[in-house]
Amino acid sequence: MGDTRPFVFATRGIPPDGRGADMLRESCNFHVWGGNSVMPREEMLEAVRGVEGLLVFPPDRVDRELLDAAGPQLKVIGTMSAGLEHIDLEECAKRGVLIGYTPGILTDSVAEFNVALTLAVCRRIKEGIDAVINGGWGRWENALYLSGIEIKESVIGIAGFGRIGFATAKRLKAFEPSKILYWDVGPLEYAKDVGAEFAVFEELLQNSDILIVCVSLTDGTRGLFNTEAFKKMKRSTIFINTSRGAVINQDDLYTALTTGQIRAAGLDVTTPEPLPRDSPLLSLPNCTISPHMASASEITRNAMAELTAQNIIAGLKGEKMPAPVCVEMFKSSSPDMETTRL
Repeated sequence: MGDTRPFVFATRGIPPDGRGADMLRESCNFHVWGGNSVMPREEMLEAVRGVEGLLVFPPDRVDRELLDAAGPQLKVIGTMSAGLEHIDLEECAKRGVLIGYTPGILTDSVAEFNVALTLAVCRRIKEGIDAVINGGWGRWENALYLSGIEIKESVIGIAGFGRIGFATAKRLKAFEPSKILYWDVGPLEYAKDVGAEFAVFEELLQNSDILIVCVSLTDGTRGLFNTEAFKKMKRSTIFINTSRGAVINQDDLYTALTTGQIRAAGLDVTTPEPLPRDSPLLSLPNCTISPHMASASEITRNAMAELTAQNIIAGLKGEKMPAPVCVEMFKSSSPDMETTRL
């Protein structure tokens, strides 16, 4: 007799050390695509036929085509992410397909990485390591890789002051900046806990020595950081983005970095991902790029996998998911990460 448990398919392997995979194997007829990279689209369209549950990751595109390929028996999609821009939420809602995601779990991990990337860019660590590897490290010189900025006494600006923005500010406060500014839908009561001050967007751009982007990707934030925005920043500004690559116009960022509109940038997210090897951004010594690894701690990824499994299993049983997506909530173009739930 065949396996009568619900058929669940994952487009990539999930962390083997946590309970997520075991939970799905115990409750479902669980299959995983064998590769570790992004699953080819044609293979995905074929593999999802007949599934009742689907486990996806950004940038797996869940749209009308994929939903048609899966069929009407599809009940639930669990995405191992906080961002949802890869999923057509309204199309899923029309078909009664439930969606679960993983908000909150990666807050601490990403906030820590924001601090790490900020320090790396401010102190020119990439350039120093490259010099050691490539033989550019000669005798000691006073001006060798001299850093013109420290977090202490700097003005920290944070675009988007939800969970991650707030957690980042909380950590950076220990470095004794002169001020922490934040931009969001409006003043937020909890910002007082870290002494952060609300600023409108233009004030944030003009006054920040270090500007850290923590917004979700929405219609209102796509391409938000462009030539107009970079021209309003200080020429000494350090620009950090660990949110989504598409909130930046990368051509405009390249121009800003090569013409001295801003001092340096640190990116954990790009468009596309992975970034092509011939991308001009990779040639810049004042642009530090990491491979979308802000949430890449074992603790965080295992917890994300477990919550994703819980979402899928609950959805299949018709029970309330621990982290369901409310489609109406994500229609907002607000930069507020509490509203957009990144």
